[in-house]
Amino acid sequence: MNSNTNTINTDLTLSNSAIFTRRMKDFIKILQLIRGYKPYALLNILFNILAVFFSLFSMVLLIPVLEILFKNERELTEMLGNPPTTDYWAEGYSLKEHGFYYLAQQIELQGAETVLLYVCIFITTAILLKNLCTYLALYVIATLRNGIIRDFRNVIFRKILDLQLAYYSDERKGDIMSKVTNDLKEIEWSILRSVEAIFRDPITIIAFFIMLIWMSPQLTIFLVIFFPVAGLLIGIIGKSLRRSAQKGQSKLGYLMSTLEETLGGLRIIKGFNAKGKSYAKFEQQNEDYTNTMIKMYRKGDLASPISEFMGVTLIATVLWFGGQLVFQEELIGSFFIAYIAFLSQLIAPFKSITNAYSNAQRGLAALARIKEITEAEVTIIDGIEQQIDAFRQEVHYKNVSFKYESEFVLKNIDLKLEKGKTIALVGQSGSGKSTMADLLPRFYDVTEGAILIDGIDIRKAKLYDVRNLLGIVTQNPILFNDTVLNNIAFGLPSATREQVIEAAKIANADEFISEMENGYETGIGDGGGKLSGGQRQRISIARAVLKNPAILILDEATSALDTESEKLVQDALNKLMQNRTSLVIAHRLSTIQHADEIVVMQEGKIVERGTHQELIDKAGVYKKLTDLQSFS
Repeated sequence: MNSNTNTINTDLTLSNSAIFTRRMKDFIKILQLIRGYKPYALLNILFNILAVFFSLFSMVLLIPVLEILFKNERELTEMLGNPPTTDYWAEGYSLKEHGFYYLAQQIELQGAETVLLYVCIFITTAILLKNLCTYLALYVIATLRNGIIRDFRNVIFRKILDLQLAYYSDERKGDIMSKVTNDLKEIEWSILRSVEAIFRDPITIIAFFIMLIWMSPQLTIFLVIFFPVAGLLIGIIGKSLRRSAQKGQSKLGYLMSTLEETLGGLRIIKGFNAKGKSYAKFEQQNEDYTNTMIKMYRKGDLASPISEFMGVTLIATVLWFGGQLVFQEELIGSFFIAYIAFLSQLIAPFKSITNAYSNAQRGLAALARIKEITEAEVTIIDGIEQQIDAFRQEVHYKNVSFKYESEFVLKNIDLKLEKGKTIALVGQSGSGKSTMADLLPRFYDVTEGAILIDGIDIRKAKLYDVRNLLGIVTQNPILFNDTVLNNIAFGLPSATREQVIEAAKIANADEFISEMENGYETGIGDGGGKLSGGQRQRISIARAVLKNPAILILDEATSALDTESEKLVQDALNKLMQNRTSLVIAHRLSTIQHADEIVVMQEGKIVERGTHQELIDKAGVYKKLTDLQSFS
């Protein structure tokens, strides 16, 4: 029994050690980002050192002030009568006695009031310079903090663009948005604020600690006991805080997902009178998130009062013990009061570091969520073995099989798309038509077999080269919240205005665009929400026309349109497909009767292929599909 318990405890210890090691590695990775901002980091350290120097200088000047105020004339005269040795290397040299002797000399020469005035001026100047250096340290680190976050944000967004579509099918868009916005902001405010403390406070603590040891080694022993105890308590709080932070950030991701889904589904929510249900779901998630954040803030707020209480306890202990030393004349009174002043200045940076540690736990929890994106495996990677600079002969689906998870949705497909030909894919929903189209631009990679362009496996070529040959028009046109002109020129930013207009004319879009308030400079709203379905589709066709792709993929481009819009769009598509290699996924069979070859798919397999008339004459699956559409 004891053996099992010890084993479990050992495993837990190893687990905690591994977690701590991983957290430290994460923290170090963020600090490594500072390398690109080394001048700012060095300037920050320099200004912090200067600030500590001026702070020390101003505090040391308290000693002569106290000597002037509390020593009588007889004591000063006695100092002048016993000059200390001026040889630094001589036995018995004392910096304290030398300083007091110099002070007595100045008071004898200039008077106590004049010396006190000079000392006050020096203290004021030192404090001014200290605060100026503190500001300059913060001034330069502002560039470092925001620059790191900018770089981090760029890294995350590039990774979002690089990740395969399969990644996003398993993720909530709202949660991804939460990671990129709220979690990244948490890193900025938690970890990078702690970077300021790391650059500033250790310098202050070390400098003041050395000064305190010089002033009284006996009193400083209490600091050696205090810091480890306080650090242990803060560490316990920080560990609990990190767990709460992870829960809170995860719940916020769910909240953002619900909000994103609601904005996208407002028509359905209102149309089905489901406002109450939607609100209840959001309200519950909001309540869970709020309760978690309350717990997190309460734990985080413990660090400051605990460190402050322990600091006051430390000062009280030092006051009592130091008072005994003064009574026994083992410590000079002015030094003791200055010691207390130094010690009070040491509490602030220690409290700052403990708060920074607690805040960093929240940032590290946010970093763990962001790593789910930045360290996600990119499975669709660039090939470097061969180059595709043009399309010359054919696309060959060579014994292609594919599965998203466990079951194959495409099974041993062998199909050739020759240059200049149009192949139409037809079949019931779920038969694998869209998957066939998605494999060509490598939105997914084949599970078995290969897709060849002019005999080259597309997995061995650069993604850019493969996709540069393709133009895609989808069933639901994807447009961006920008002007008409920028949407059409999206795939070809170098296009001139004249080229954009010409592409719009071919797509039967120029007429309605010209009638818009600002013509081609008109904003189309989120997802093209200010346009009708037919108008959106024609703009997406104009985008494909402008790119002038070698291979065109049309994924049920007219299935969601009314009859009038379909006619205009189909006419635009016919112009687009003219003398071009096309892979067409058709829902309405009347639109693909003139295709060079029609491929009928069923349950992931090719069951029929031929021209429209050949398939009608076969009286097989295709004939049944056409009869059903004619009947309907």
